[in-house]
Amino acid sequence: MTANWRSAWVGALDELEANVEVIEQMIRDEHRRQDLPEATPWEPPPGIGPIPLDLRPRAEGILARQLETAKAAALAITANRRQTAFAARIEVGTAGKAIPSYVDCAM
Repeated sequence: MTANWRSAWVGALDELEANVEVIEQMIRDEHRRQDLPEATPWEPPPGIGPIPLDLRPRAEGILARQLETAKAAALAITANRRQTAFAARIEVGTAGKAIPSYVDCAM
């Protein structure tokens, strides 16, 4: 049981770490034009029991990376929204007010 228990946790942590790596790569890739995959909450595979003590530091490291990645994603979203709002004001030049228009009816 010990070998299966440990290998089950190694597999579970591999999957969790791969998910974090995908998000880290998305944050590094500023010009990503694809739709983002839908996030699914992670749960340990059923029946593998508690995590082995020797794998706990790895799990804690993955958790720390997840938290940093979530923070970086939130900052990137905030910066993007600010930039979008700023660009909208520049393009319009009136901060949302109606823009006068001219229609040439001579043609």
